[in-house]
Amino acid sequence: MSGANEVRTIEATTYDELRAITERYPSPRSGLLPMLHLVQSVEGCVTPAGIEACAEVLGITPAEVTAVATFYSMYKHEPVGDYLVGVCTNTLCAVMGGDAIWERLSAMPPDERITLERVECNAACDYAPVVMVNWEFVDNQTPASAEQLVDDLRAGVPRSSTRGPQLCTWKQAERVLAGFPDGLVDAGPAAGPASLAGLEVTE
Repeated sequence: MSGANEVRTIEATTYDELRAITERYPSPRSGLLPMLHLVQSVEGCVTPAGIEACAEVLGITPAEVTAVATFYSMYKHEPVGDYLVGVCTNTLCAVMGGDAIWERLSAMPPDERITLERVECNAACDYAPVVMVNWEFVDNQTPASAEQLVDDLRAGVPRSSTRGPQLCTWKQAERVLAGFPDGLVDAGPAAGPASLAGLEVTE
C-alpha cells in the first residue's frame, strides 16, 4: 500500500527519451525545453520528479530547471485535463468577442477533462476571436460555438483544428512538442484565406 508521502519517480523509459532529446543538440542543456514537454506528456504537468529527472540527465541543479519551467507559461505546475482550452482575451480577440467567450466557458460546470485558461495572445489575430485546444487553433469562435466545442470534447466527439489535424489529448500534444512525431504534420490545412491575403495581393 502506498504511503501518503511516497515520492513519485520517473520511469526508465522516460529517462531514455530524455537522454535521446539531449543527443539532438551540440550542447545537451539546449534540450531542456523539449525535455520539459516530455515530462508533461508523461506526468500531465511539470512535477518535482520531472524536474529532478531533467536536472540529473543534464548535470545541472533542480533550481536551474525550475527557473526555466517557471519562466514560460506553456509549462504547467498543476495537472492539466485531457484538453487545455485557451481563450484569447487580448485586445483584438476581446473586442471581437473573446471576453464573452471567456465568460460563457467560465460559467460552465467544472469537468476534469477540460482545463480552461485565459491566453494573452494566440498570435492569430486574423481569425479573431480564437480559441486554442492543446495549442491547435479553432478560429472565428462565438460563445455558442466555443461552448459546443467544449461540450463535444467532454463527450469524446472528434473535433478538428481549423488549420490543423484532429484534436488530440494534452499528453499526446506535449509528446509531439518534445520532438516525437505523431505522423499528423500534414493533416489538415496549414493556412487559411485570411493568412494568405497579403501573399495574393503581391502576386
